[in-house]
Amino acid sequence: MLPEALTRVIEALGHLPGVGPRTAERYAYFLFRANPSITDNISESLQYLHSGVKSCPKTFALIDSDEAVSPLYSDPSRDKTSVLVVEEPLDIYSIEATKSYKGTYQVLGGAISPIDGVTPDQLHIKELLTRVADDAVTEVIIATNPSVEGESTALLLQKLLSEKFDNLKITRL
Repeated sequence: MLPEALTRVIEALGHLPGVGPRTAERYAYFLFRANPSITDNISESLQYLHSGVKSCPKTFALIDSDEAVSPLYSDPSRDKTSVLVVEEPLDIYSIEATKSYKGTYQVLGGAISPIDGVTPDQLHIKELLTRVADDAVTEVIIATNPSVEGESTALLLQKLLSEKFDNLKITRL
């Protein structure tokens, strides 16, 4: 029988995606053997996570809690007439790593998935349509994942955007 404190850590780590029981055990045992400063740092970081991060009200990207909007939106060097649409906030960082896109972003918050109960009204599609109008957007680049759900979402976006905006260029990555 394992000590209760170690069992609790194993159970907590087992809730992470991709972490099964054996991996959770290995992580917990590593943390137990590690220098306490490592576990203290992890603990402090986790406690600050929810109070230190929020969603941008304009783009739905992740931002520091003291920021009003995403710097990727407010930066005057960014092209607000170009919006790249992604499913999740972390998708932005993959694109930013290329250092080749200079427009702004819109995070949908997922993809349409009837099996998982995700419907179009649960995504930030209305907000995207508002931004296209408000920012005089000339191009929307749809960068949803190449899954069935991502493709379905992309098709719906193309349909809605092309019906509402006549001269809008719609590009699919």
